[in-house]
Amino acid sequence: MNQKNKIRVRFAPSPTGYLHVGGARTAFYNYLFAKNQGGDFILRIEDTDQARSTEESLKMVVHDLKWLGLNWDEGPDAITLKDVGAFGPYKQSQRLDLYQAVAQELLNQGLAYYCFLTDEEIEAQKKASEAAGTMAHLVSPYENWPLEKSKAELRNGKTAVVRFKTRELKKDYTFTDLVRGQVTFPSDMVGDFVLLRSDGMPVYNFCCAVDDHLMQISHVLRAEEHLSNTLRQLMIFEAMKWSTPQFGHLSVVLDEDKQKMSKRKGATSCFQFMEEGYLPEALLNFIALLGWSHPEEKEIITIDEMIKTFSTSRLNASGAVFDGVKLKWMNAQYLRALPDDQLWALVKPFLLKANLNLPFGNQQWAYQSIRTFKTHMETLSDAVGLYGLLDDSQFQIQSESSEVLSWEPTKPVLMKWKELLQAHDSETFLESDFLRIENDVKTSLNVKGKNLFQPIRVAVIGKPQGTELKILVPLMSRSSLIDRVEKVLAK
Repeated sequence: MNQKNKIRVRFAPSPTGYLHVGGARTAFYNYLFAKNQGGDFILRIEDTDQARSTEESLKMVVHDLKWLGLNWDEGPDAITLKDVGAFGPYKQSQRLDLYQAVAQELLNQGLAYYCFLTDEEIEAQKKASEAAGTMAHLVSPYENWPLEKSKAELRNGKTAVVRFKTRELKKDYTFTDLVRGQVTFPSDMVGDFVLLRSDGMPVYNFCCAVDDHLMQISHVLRAEEHLSNTLRQLMIFEAMKWSTPQFGHLSVVLDEDKQKMSKRKGATSCFQFMEEGYLPEALLNFIALLGWSHPEEKEIITIDEMIKTFSTSRLNASGAVFDGVKLKWMNAQYLRALPDDQLWALVKPFLLKANLNLPFGNQQWAYQSIRTFKTHMETLSDAVGLYGLLDDSQFQIQSESSEVLSWEPTKPVLMKWKELLQAHDSETFLESDFLRIENDVKTSLNVKGKNLFQPIRVAVIGKPQGTELKILVPLMSRSSLIDRVEKVLAK
């Protein structure tokens, strides 16, 4: 298969911050399509907005893509950010000469023109249209100027944008969208649009069309918000007599209020999900199903299986709701499927960051604790609250314990609990040891129900409600438990 016929797709973020989950889904669908078809996945950086684009933001995007495991075949190197691939540069800010050359070709053919309208003149036209109740397109008196006349004005110090001519096209542009089927745009939907700004910087639609052609992009899978941009890009492809890639516009991702998901509402960046302790495999599985479905309607799907079964025919055009509860459930499934050693390796950094004082060097204890807590975790960060109960330095008698401490049976229960702990012949406990001691307290004092359970819980975790003691006590030492009950008795 020669390069011209090869499947080539691209993900083209603007480096203005961390990778949003909507962008991650776009990247993932392109990645899956490329891998399914034996094609190339290209990372292209759309950084012509110099005011907002920074190298630091580019590093953020690259970091998030690497964390997700979406490795690209061409584009900036993940570490050095230097270009890798035969179709570079892959940053638009380094391709300005290419855009200038195409713009000059369109000018030479009379398909584009230099427009010297000032901002004030453009605004005056807009106000006149509004006053007349029309939505007329901009009319430029420079549309049919001879090219040499325009160049003479430029030499004399005037500034101009380069506009694409649309007035004489008068036709419909129809294409088959890979997600939405046949889409038709009348040419008069847009007026003479800008290709190059007066400072020579290209606009998005022009860059996009030029890059997709020069990089031999075969398929463009992108967000629904770009659908309206397709008309301008089709016009450029036609004017340059370039073959057109196949377009597919993905469904919008909605928040739980059925509004378009925004960065202002909740955790929507991949970095934030990483910080909260989500696994990349779980996040990818979840976002894959926001607009695509497995042929067998499976919900838990490996990356390899998604690559094998991915097809644009199963992409859905209707909006998909980002359900945070569902994501947590899915992440929990992935956590529970991990071997103890792998899960402990992922949990441990969260515990260290929280400065918990735990027996980290005791591997047997570590794996026993993971087996105990894994069914109680939805994210890795949940481990901090669970393991925090085991850190003696964190032990405090909470205010909600006051009522329990005032009950008449409480002190005898605590005294008996301490006595039986001291009589225990080992520094460690099995679950059966705890249940036996608890039962001995019950029978010797003839106390039951909340009068039994809640005082003991206060003596172990400092509050009357919380994690089951039969799973906690086997992770604690006898000396720790005695120290805690003594503190409660002193209270």
